[in-house]
Amino acid sequence: MSALLSVQSLVAGYGGVAIIEDINLDVAENEISVIIGPNGAGKSTLLKTIFALTARSEGTISFAGKDISGLKTSQLVPLGISMVPQSRNVFPTLTVDENLDVGTYAAPPKDKEAVRENVLSLFPDLRDKLGQAAGELSGGQRQMVAMGRALMSEPKLLLLDEPTAGLSPAYLEIIFDLLLDIRKHGVTILMVEQNAKQALRIADNGHVLVSGRNFISGSGESLLNDDAVRRSFLGGAAA
Repeated sequence: MSALLSVQSLVAGYGGVAIIEDINLDVAENEISVIIGPNGAGKSTLLKTIFALTARSEGTISFAGKDISGLKTSQLVPLGISMVPQSRNVFPTLTVDENLDVGTYAAPPKDKEAVRENVLSLFPDLRDKLGQAAGELSGGQRQMVAMGRALMSEPKLLLLDEPTAGLSPAYLEIIFDLLLDIRKHGVTILMVEQNAKQALRIADNGHVLVSGRNFISGSGESLLNDDAVRRSFLGGAAA
């Protein structure tokens, strides 16, 4: 089966300096795929390049069989791609409901209320927070708002940059459970995650980047059981 997202020989960076080089990555439809690696490996740069937030100098990016390499972010959202950045991912002075509504601007759904109800069914903690300013919420609740807003455009592919960064252990587990629920709703997920061991446990596939290049890819289970990956990126503990 062809990949939903295919990245081939990708080179990208900032100010003419390449951060990622010759990256190759495929993400199948309806899978959770995780990108891990040390700080500075280019993980976030890869996500931003896919979402047209970073300059691509070489290679191609294809989505659902279409070359999207030259498209702008505003063109990607209507095609079915949404992204949740690591920081500043909510509008703090807007209410939760207003934040969700912002998610419909670039790609208005046919039935906004039905989509909103589906999002709230995924994030029931937000129901009694709809009139509250997003900046007043806990870190975990803000992450739910950011993810909910991204889902309001009914994406086929959701890009997540460090979705559990800075969260308490309790919310970390909640977010990982939510990712599995989102996948059950037919949304493919590609995420960068610092909690590598936990992320690989829920991942269909994982990709390890080192110094801006592919190091190793495989199923989440195989990477958890790979000695080199375990020693270098998972604290050395057995899976």
